Amino acid sequence: QARSVLNTVEYIIVDEIHALAGTKRGAHMALSLERLEQLIAAAGNPSPQRIGLSATQRPLEEVAKFLGGRHQHGVSNEWRARPVTVVDTGVRKVLQLQIVVPVQDMGELGKPILDADGQPVMNGAAAGDPEQRQSIWPAIYPQLLELIRTHTSTLIFVNSRRLSERLAAKLNELAGEELVRAHHGSIAREQRLDIEEALKAGRLPALVATSSLELGIDMGAIDLVVQVEAPSSVASGLQRIGRAGHQVGEPSKGRIFPKFRNDLISSAVVANRMFAGAVEATKVPRNPIDVLCQQIVALVATSDEGSTVADVALMARGAYPFSDISDDMLDHLLDLLAGRYPSDEFAELRPRITWDRLTGNLTARPGAKLLAITSGGTIPDRGLYSVTTPEGTKVGELDEEMVFESRVGETFLLGASTWRIEDITPDKVIVTPAPGVPGKMPFWHGDKLGRPYELGKAIGVFVRALGTGELTDETLAEHYALDPLATSNLRQYVDEEKEATGGVVPTDRQLVIQRFRDELGDWQLCLLSPFGAQVHAPWAMAIEQKVRERLGMEVRAIWSDDGIMVRLP
Repeated sequence: QARSVLNTVEYIIVDEIHALAGTKRGAHMALSLERLEQLIAAAGNPSPQRIGLSATQRPLEEVAKFLGGRHQHGVSNEWRARPVTVVDTGVRKVLQLQIVVPVQDMGELGKPILDADGQPVMNGAAAGDPEQRQSIWPAIYPQLLELIRTHTSTLIFVNSRRLSERLAAKLNELAGEELVRAHHGSIAREQRLDIEEALKAGRLPALVATSSLELGIDMGAIDLVVQVEAPSSVASGLQRIGRAGHQVGEPSKGRIFPKFRNDLISSAVVANRMFAGAVEATKVPRNPIDVLCQQIVALVATSDEGSTVADVALMARGAYPFSDISDDMLDHLLDLLAGRYPSDEFAELRPRITWDRLTGNLTARPGAKLLAITSGGTIPDRGLYSVTTPEGTKVGELDEEMVFESRVGETFLLGASTWRIEDITPDKVIVTPAPGVPGKMPFWHGDKLGRPYELGKAIGVFVRALGTGELTDETLAEHYALDPLATSNLRQYVDEEKEATGGVVPTDRQLVIQRFRDELGDWQLCLLSPFGAQVHAPWAMAIEQKVRERLGMEVRAIWSDDGIMVRLP
């Protein structure tokens, strides 16, 4: 009802456009921009000027097409791309980057710690307590604390919300004061703003953040960015390290701490591609029809004069993600929304619009407007519980599984502060502050998107070059930012892998399949591949289906960025 205030919009700025263009969120926004064009044109005003901004986008031409969309030209109403001027500043940020390995041998990680008699050291005094194992964390914590104390403002990036909470708590414990706060998407916006202001004002020496601080934060005082574990992509690495030295001509100073040996390979390749500015190419999704259905219902439900099939086609074909949608596809979508289903299996679905096929008019059914307002968007409901104080102030969000495992009276950490659970309702957790009290670590599911295929392929090329001995220590130091310990650990890792597999390693040109029996005597089948979880997840589903068809048995496959494992009963 308030959209008339947008009739006089002259400029639309889409900041960090690369974060939208390759997703359904971008397709949703592109349709909204076309609806805004129609609204402004109906008021008799000229089309607004669109401006897209980003430091990590490629190819520029594809992003320009996404930003501009299309319009009908001339008396023939021919569809043409709107003219977009690409302003490429061409300045590559100077990076002072180093990959730091704080232990002599990363191959020892995970092995039991032995005492003088060669017996495993236990965690507690009671017999049978879990044995202590080698870990990289006791070596990382002091180095991080030293970096924080020797710099003005430090940003530490991690790849999961749980790790940001754990790392902030450990650093504060080691420092003996509140030196660090955690910052991630499950902390309420008001809390995040307070934390950011404390960093800007110099009251807080460091933050441990996830991708929540990757975009849009402009702080000139940050003089160091630390990344614990390899960044998930080259674009992410540039955005994160680029937070340091955020003034014209200032170099960005960054340190990457790999957590394990395979992480060392990813870190090296990401660093090399960051030096070259080789960000992943943006691929705009084509015709995500679930998004289009939402916008059609919204267009029809909010139209004062009523809508037509021509209005829908104008909105859809103006947006670049839907520029090649056919008349048949649009007719099928309108059939779906109007209740003309292909079989009675869809009888439970409620029609959202009425389509008069004689006149081409579209009208909304009762409840369509409320549905469009309350159920729009492309971010799924992940079952997160709101965390609020008794007064109703939002503190953040918790994963539903963690809430199910929690009880009234327990304490937990959120934003590196301790909270006590006072009540758990069907959709909220009521908490009060519990400063100084130890609390358990929260956890969330679905934290990581997985390595992009383009980066996975580059990792395969790098491993192949390592395996053939093409890369010298000088090259690894200069072009891959590896310190001496990182270089020796990397070479040792590849040599051990070749020794275990008879001379082969997973690269961009060859995959490695290993099989072994587990403790129960069942076969475990491992496919080692560098191509990333975005490739391995659908591959794993295909493997499960193929085994089901051929052998008639149920198998379960798990996948990661580095391969797939199948357990055969």
